[in-house]
Amino acid sequence: MQKHPPAADPAHPPDPSALAALPALPGLSALPGLSALPAVSALPAVSALSALPVPSAPSAPSARSARSAPSAPAVPPAPSVPSRAALLARLRGGPCGPGTSTLRIGPALRPPPPAAAPAPTPAADAAPGPTAPGRSRENPAVPALYCPPPQRDDPALAEAVEDRLIAWAEETGIYAGRLDDVRALSLGRYTMLTYAHVEDPDRLLAPAKCTLAQWATDDYYCDDESAGAVPLQIATHLSQALAAIDPAHLPARYAPLLEQALRADPVLVALRSSTEHLSRYATRSQLTRYRHEMAALFSGYTAEAGWRVCGRTPPVWEFLAVRQDNSFIPTMVMLDPAGGYELPVEAYSDPRVRGAVLKAASASVIVNDLYSMHREDESAAVNYNLPALIEAEEGCSRAEAVRRSADLHDELVHAFEEESALLSAAGFPPLVRFLADVWAWLGGNLEWHRTTARYQPAGRSPAREGSPAQGRTHGPEHGPTQGPTHGGTPA
Repeated sequence: MQKHPPAADPAHPPDPSALAALPALPGLSALPGLSALPAVSALPAVSALSALPVPSAPSAPSARSARSAPSAPAVPPAPSVPSRAALLARLRGGPCGPGTSTLRIGPALRPPPPAAAPAPTPAADAAPGPTAPGRSRENPAVPALYCPPPQRDDPALAEAVEDRLIAWAEETGIYAGRLDDVRALSLGRYTMLTYAHVEDPDRLLAPAKCTLAQWATDDYYCDDESAGAVPLQIATHLSQALAAIDPAHLPARYAPLLEQALRADPVLVALRSSTEHLSRYATRSQLTRYRHEMAALFSGYTAEAGWRVCGRTPPVWEFLAVRQDNSFIPTMVMLDPAGGYELPVEAYSDPRVRGAVLKAASASVIVNDLYSMHREDESAAVNYNLPALIEAEEGCSRAEAVRRSADLHDELVHAFEEESALLSAAGFPPLVRFLADVWAWLGGNLEWHRTTARYQPAGRSPAREGSPAQGRTHGPEHGPTQGPTHGGTPA
């Protein structure tokens, strides 16, 4: 279940006063197309973010103007503050105005009308039939979460992406002999749901490849020792992985040796190949942003591996801080290249924008923890799952820890919604589009977790039940011997 955002309340406009104290964005005057924004300061650019609608007191006339005019000039009225309804509508509906029709996002997917329930039969009551992958029942252990509904559900598009992704995985060599497990994850459907604004299967394939390569990196290097993971060599392996994403430039004598290593390891092949596919649609700036977030992801992998090697259980605050790096951010930053537009680096790096996006990413990781906890409970290894850590640290029941985890999720989503609505008031179309895409991404991510057979207690694969317990380094469960189930991004 999920709690959809309530209808906007025009009687309770947001309080934008907190934005008044924030500094103006530095060095943004080079961005084109923003000088037309009303009530913008002298800088003709994304300084629009610093000119968000804030009620201002009229300033006193200068001495010079007082001498030149027989009487004090009329005080202009203070700019009106958009209502909460208007701001949230802009976030959920996308930009408006001349030249923004291609940036708009369609309405959210409407739930189908309830079908008539078939008459129960003794056989059905005794043993429910298996559910198709990606269409399982909801997990009753997870409470309702505050999140938008999915924007769409297109099974044909999901299948087209899935078929191409499986063919690519076979070419790279990752998950050899376990591609049926990869298909069972319905990663094509996951990508279709989260990139709700993208219709082109090849554009969807780019983030799908990158995501699967991330999972393979986690599985082969961090989790499954039977597949070659060595805890004390995780940092070394991840450094090589980063060289596959962000090419290393070695002296001529050693460059062939690096190339040989990149071609010999299926994980490195997948990382390099997926980044090359992304480069078809991403600008150099967008690729740099993706590489930066992947480096942060690998930093999170290393930190969590350190907990396991040391046999240490982190406090909740430390776990959440690391999970901000080991999160969905690398997947989310591909929204604009996949969508055919670019959020300029000046806007993405603004503390207010980045803070809102990081909160959304942290919320989505809590979703993963909540839906994967029953599988992790079956593991004999240390459980780095938010509900389990809250239970141990606060001495509460598991049910209470789950509720508190859900409350943290809702707090983060509410914060993202409110902060994004205020940022959207600047009227900068790429920013409005990106924030709306993140909002839609949250809905698709929850829908996939809510409906995939992977996270249903009654829908486990028999092969999964018989597999040996693997060491855990973080929340979402995974391991190559059990199929890909990556931890930082959806599993």
